[in-house]
Amino acid sequence: MLINGQKFYDMMVSAANALDNNKIPINNMNVFPVPDGDTGINMTLTMSTIKALSGFDGTISDCAEKASQLILRAARGNSGAILSLFFRGMSKSFKGLEQADSADIAAAFKRGTEEAYKAVMNPTEGTILTVMRICAERAEKVAKEKYKGDVVGLFTYLVRSAEDALAHTPDQLPLLKEVNLVDAGGYGFVVVLSGMLAALKDHPVAATDPINLTGGSVFTEFNNEDIKFTYCTECIVEKSDDFKGEGTARDFNEFLCGIGDSVVFIDDEEIIKLHVHTNNPGLVMENALKYGALATVKVENMRKQHSAIIEEAPKPAEEKPLVAPIKKKYGFVTVCMGSGICDIFRNLGADQIIFGGQTMNPSTQDIIDGINLTPSEYVFVFPNNKNIYMVAEQAAKLVKTRKVVVLPTKNVPQGIASMIAFDPDASVDDNVSIMNEAIGNVVSMSVTQAVRDTTIEGEKIENGQYLGLVNGNIACAEDTIAECLEKLSDNAVGKSFITVFYGEGVSADEAEKLTACLKEKADSFAEINVLEGGQPLYPYIISLE
Repeated sequence: MLINGQKFYDMMVSAANALDNNKIPINNMNVFPVPDGDTGINMTLTMSTIKALSGFDGTISDCAEKASQLILRAARGNSGAILSLFFRGMSKSFKGLEQADSADIAAAFKRGTEEAYKAVMNPTEGTILTVMRICAERAEKVAKEKYKGDVVGLFTYLVRSAEDALAHTPDQLPLLKEVNLVDAGGYGFVVVLSGMLAALKDHPVAATDPINLTGGSVFTEFNNEDIKFTYCTECIVEKSDDFKGEGTARDFNEFLCGIGDSVVFIDDEEIIKLHVHTNNPGLVMENALKYGALATVKVENMRKQHSAIIEEAPKPAEEKPLVAPIKKKYGFVTVCMGSGICDIFRNLGADQIIFGGQTMNPSTQDIIDGINLTPSEYVFVFPNNKNIYMVAEQAAKLVKTRKVVVLPTKNVPQGIASMIAFDPDASVDDNVSIMNEAIGNVVSMSVTQAVRDTTIEGEKIENGQYLGLVNGNIACAEDTIAECLEKLSDNAVGKSFITVFYGEGVSADEAEKLTACLKEKADSFAEINVLEGGQPLYPYIISLE
């Protein structure tokens, strides 16, 4: 048996559906009990874009290439990025083939694993990479003899190999063993292979609870035969001060009703969220800018079923987002959440703000669009989250219109510190050095709540307790925020600059009161600012310098 393009497409769709059906269990495998267990969601969003190739009947080379392009641009989070690179490697291995046999599959697994490993600076064993590598190594040993001419047998063997490798991930990562979990990304990869095998056996997996691929929108389903307006347009507008408050944008709502249909309009105190089917998406954005800044934009050509900022080309793989003309030397793209934090980045000079962070990782395409919309020769990108860095790196490689530098910012304090350090008169290389130094000088602290019971390094953590994190590591678990901040305050000793960002649901008075402990521990001459960040999930994010 050989795998042709149609069969490979069926295998990929089956894998995407299998991920979709298992996204919650994969999410729940997050080692740390903090609210960022989104591995299942990220992998599902990454894979499900394959469905844009509906009805594919070309060669396996063509299918794999088109699939890899879609998946690479849809990649979210580290797990999604690694998965997309695996399939990109497979597509390179399949190049020129009409069909694939067992030896071709083994070669593709090897190339895919190599691509994934190359993208990770310091690969850690006991992760999805390990599961990929073991599958590739075992496939190479048996494909040409034991499973020659038996693609189904080879894939069955690979699924068993992946399950075996996954079961041993706790032996390679002590933390996994301590919390009695296997690696979430590795489990997701097993699910992918199992889904592919099911389709290979002519029993493809169907999605039982399909994920909403628009990131929360429920407005993209339509009957292709009844399309009157071509573009499904959605965006979020951060209101300017003149329009703060509910019901201040009624004129905009009436305007949308005049240029399209299927209008859904949310006019909140701080934001406008809209959806409209129209033939003039540019008019939507032009008028949206009258009420504030565009936070997110999504335009989908409903006839072609492919998302981009502006749809122009006739084929999904060739479609390009709007590219702003270059007007200056340096520009900035940053990823963050919270109206206050977004305002700070904007005031520091950020050209494009991409909404994202914990539990909401932007895709490769989101970052590509942000870069292309930045009107500068050089674009600095600040991921501000360890789970977004790889996707930002991939986006930088795909952009051809600008020179892109991705800074290794793992949190908001690092992103702000590096932007403050930027020198507009310095060279690119000097700025990279200056900003990296600033990143290294910041201590980042945060407070969040545990989302499940667990035990880490012998310390029992209960669901609902407040966790104090220092540079992303759990430093304490307490019953109240006040107790948590008190424990964290020891890190303020000797610090000269302290900035506290308080999040959703926290008042200014409460923040001033609870962070007084930081002032007591810091230097007497320390500069301390308490600012409204508005960030979700984390009541407090604190920068120490």
